[in-house]
Amino acid sequence: MVLKGFNAEFESPVSASRMFKAGIVDAHNLAPKLIPEVVTGTIILEGDGGVGSVKRTDFTDLIPFSYVTDRVVEQDEEKFVYKYKMLEGGLLGKMYSDANYEVRFEPTSSGGCVCKMTGQYDAFNETDFKEEEINVGKMGLTGMYKAVEAYLLANPDAYL
Repeated sequence: MVLKGFNAEFESPVSASRMFKAGIVDAHNLAPKLIPEVVTGTIILEGDGGVGSVKRTDFTDLIPFSYVTDRVVEQDEEKFVYKYKMLEGGLLGKMYSDANYEVRFEPTSSGGCVCKMTGQYDAFNETDFKEEEINVGKMGLTGMYKAVEAYLLANPDAYL
């Protein structure tokens, strides 16, 4: 196995608390509304949305796979940290045997936050796992949280 992955981050004027509430806690409701050209729906298959819950996200034809199913590993609403593990779908079983993600919203002195995202994959073969596949996850996560940021900036009373 070959460990592959990505790190991405961006600074946002939106508070860590609002980004976490909208982009993590309520993402299953918000994502299909904010990026319907990418996400057709997200449902909670098991649990209440918190740690241990299993979620399935379905995608449009813009994404090279139709769905992913994830398990919530950590959801810390005080530290604004969210970790999840892919269970099924995506490129799991085709390009890699394991996929884990982490999203952090670190508060800044200006009242905003820095959104930090990490993806780690156990690839079957280094030569088969191309940067394009890594970039799908990286760009997808970044795009999702940028859409959440835009929504929160346009709706300053949402997710307080």
